[in-house]
Amino acid sequence: MRIDTDQFVGELRKIASRSKERKKLFQELANFLREFGKFHWVGLYDVEHAEGLVKNISWSGEGAPEYPVFPLTKGLTSSAISFRRTINVGDVASDPRYLTALGSTRSEIIVPVFDTAGKTVIGTIDVESEKENAFNAATQSLLELAANTLGPYWEK
Repeated sequence: MRIDTDQFVGELRKIASRSKERKKLFQELANFLREFGKFHWVGLYDVEHAEGLVKNISWSGEGAPEYPVFPLTKGLTSSAISFRRTINVGDVASDPRYLTALGSTRSEIIVPVFDTAGKTVIGTIDVESEKENAFNAATQSLLELAANTLGPYWEK
């Protein structure tokens, strides 16, 4: 599948720039990302450094996350935040950092979202699959493009 990245970014910006309540906006973004990528589950999270917490803003998929709020030191998300890079795990059962979100998850990718200065991780895009090794380099690049595009809209 060939992806028109300009069209993808344009659609993200179009959704993100709509004037609406934040929760509804992020629900629309989660739905768009899941449908566009044909992903099993997508969650969008705020990183609250002062509180030491990661908080789910919205999700799209088979069910709510097991941990809608969790310490910023837990799970694959903690690695994405502390290393300031995407964490792509092809088999979550073999990774001790994995914090179960859905019982059916076999692979997960966590993409950090940075503030406009590019210094602080302010959110994450969490995508889960019921298949092992579901996220290739092209998928990772697409999700990183989404994170870069959405950073300015993420800030409260």
